[in-house]
Amino acid sequence: MAGTAIIGLQWGDEAKGKLCDILTSQHDIVVRYLGGANAGHTVVAGGSTYKLHHIPSGILSPKVMNVVTAGVVLNPPTLLKEIEGLRSQGIPVGPENLMLSDRAHVVFPWHVAEDKVLNSSTADGENIGTTLRGIGPCYRDKVGRAHAVRLGDMYRDTFRQTIERIVAAKQRLLVGLSEQADLDPARIFEEYSGYAKLLQPMVGDSTAFLLDAVDAGKKLLFEGAQGSLLDVDHGTYPFVTSSNSSGVGVSSGSGVPAKYVTKMIGVCKAYSTRVGGGPFPTELLDETGEHIRKIGKEYGTTTGRPRRCGWFDAVAVRYTARLSGIDVISLMMLDVLSDLKEIKICVAYELDGKRITTFPSHVDDLRRVKPILETVPGWCQDVTKVRVRKDLPKLALEYLDKISKLIGRPVEIVSVGPDRQQTIFE
Repeated sequence: MAGTAIIGLQWGDEAKGKLCDILTSQHDIVVRYLGGANAGHTVVAGGSTYKLHHIPSGILSPKVMNVVTAGVVLNPPTLLKEIEGLRSQGIPVGPENLMLSDRAHVVFPWHVAEDKVLNSSTADGENIGTTLRGIGPCYRDKVGRAHAVRLGDMYRDTFRQTIERIVAAKQRLLVGLSEQADLDPARIFEEYSGYAKLLQPMVGDSTAFLLDAVDAGKKLLFEGAQGSLLDVDHGTYPFVTSSNSSGVGVSSGSGVPAKYVTKMIGVCKAYSTRVGGGPFPTELLDETGEHIRKIGKEYGTTTGRPRRCGWFDAVAVRYTARLSGIDVISLMMLDVLSDLKEIKICVAYELDGKRITTFPSHVDDLRRVKPILETVPGWCQDVTKVRVRKDLPKLALEYLDKISKLIGRPVEIVSVGPDRQQTIFE
């Protein structure tokens, strides 16, 4: 059995969904193993655009099983809306192609209420980038255990009592924070019991299912969410997500031992973007940054927020490529840079007067670094119709080679547009 993982190497939004969609045909099962509805994967295929949050991108490919594992936190109304949206676009969704782990934790209204008062900013008031969808508080309850509800718990006779107990505790917490939340336990029980009934045909033990698949020699594709620089342990803390979004999270989130993941593909844009607060060494607060945002349509799939844009940061990507055990690089959205006469790449940082090529572990140090930029000439040619690597402009090829050398990994896949066909493989 060969398992392939697709890992974002920046601050998310690297077009992982497109790559996963393309590679799905080579696999039997697509696995989503972390995050929640804060993920936003956009896939363009056959002239149609699909926006996915909970459901793996493999749902667009017939005869492929899609599994949402225990590492994911589920928001039932959002998930059901997504399922209905796919069905309205002619994509079948049901137990024949989607499994939801009974171990996955569930987002409830109290999580959203907590998010608004607890997770919106740091001590100095800078926004940490939360989508305010209750995902962080749900992960917090998962670790805290006492107030957590897993999907499988919603089918137990004790579900009503569980809701009543948790609501009583959450009301006390929110009142103490001067937050009034409409948390009626009877209404929440009825509402979520309805969600549970609709989802029940797709609920199962994903851990056992995937381990059986491994034993049977099935090919698994692990679809990452967010990006490695948002990893709760190894990213730009506290401006991170609430799960392990780097390659180290594949096994813990899915339950599949690491030895079965035989290829790690790192995905990054030809430039850098970030949403919300936190340091961003190569950020462009000028016309060039606005040009990249406009051409790249850099607005969040989930929130619609404009993304901060900047030059490619090779220091950061080299760090995340090593952290995630990346074998090859997939460089996305090369076409966005085609109109620029000059392009810059961050090759090192200056920190306290010293040149460094390591990524700082503390956010305060990262905030103080100055990017050391190298300028390369732009190719100033449309690349959206190129389908073979050698047909790319010479200067574009040189840009790819430069990035490959700086990261220390080969760039094997290049995206030159949003459609499936606009992807170049070695």
